[in-house]
Amino acid sequence: MELSGAVTDTFAGRTAIVTGGGSGIGAALARRLADNGAQVVVADLVSAAAAKVAGEIGAAAVSAAGDAGDAEVIQQLIDTAESSFGPVDLYFANAGIGGGAGLDSTDAQWSAGLEINTMAHIRAARLLVPGWLERGTGYFVSTASAAGLLTQLGSAPYSVSKHAAVGFAEWLSITYGDKGIGVSCVCPMGVDTALLREGMIPENNAEAGRLAINAVKSAGAVLSPEEVADTVLAGVAARQFLILPHPEVLQMYQNKGSDYDRWIRGMRRFQTALENPDA
Repeated sequence: MELSGAVTDTFAGRTAIVTGGGSGIGAALARRLADNGAQVVVADLVSAAAAKVAGEIGAAAVSAAGDAGDAEVIQQLIDTAESSFGPVDLYFANAGIGGGAGLDSTDAQWSAGLEINTMAHIRAARLLVPGWLERGTGYFVSTASAAGLLTQLGSAPYSVSKHAAVGFAEWLSITYGDKGIGVSCVCPMGVDTALLREGMIPENNAEAGRLAINAVKSAGAVLSPEEVADTVLAGVAARQFLILPHPEVLQMYQNKGSDYDRWIRGMRRFQTALENPDA
């Protein structure tokens, strides 16, 4: 996807933080932001991964390590951005995890999913929004999932935490959208990342994890992280709230809303077909 001049105009000279920036969508976002003139803090739980991406980008990036769900770590990311480049203009709450299955999901799996996929966004906004309100500008990008609009077969914690991420992004946009703060919510289906390859498989229920992965792969094309990043940057430049790298998700979402019972019956049939591929 060739990005327009408007995209470069949007990001040139801006300071961005990207969590989960050591791989996958996060790494692609960090690189594309730098390509379009932004300065980037590449944050990841794995310090070597963040450092590698930042090193590849060069002077326009610095790396930072830590848990993106920890408020102290988020504050450190903000401090790093300000000391390296200046006030934070954009925050990409991109870090996410899979894991968990159905009712056998442990409390620890539920907690981990909600902490990273939802509470990390809330804590970041809590720290950033007051300053953005004073400046009259700022942009928050939530990486949710099509699972947050539809559902995720095989993984209740992932589905529920992503629904919550979408709900928080909606609230944030409604509450602050007329006060200079932009919000986008990114809801892709399959993306060629470690999360899709193995991150959805919990130790206590590998079968449910494989169901989750097969459901995503069967629903539509598996995109590259770079394709997703290009769509995200174009959407942010257009100040678009709902960014759908897989456009067909919109029709699925509309079908769900127009006849909820029919949609649930269809999802049951889809699940049965995945569970019994030879039937």
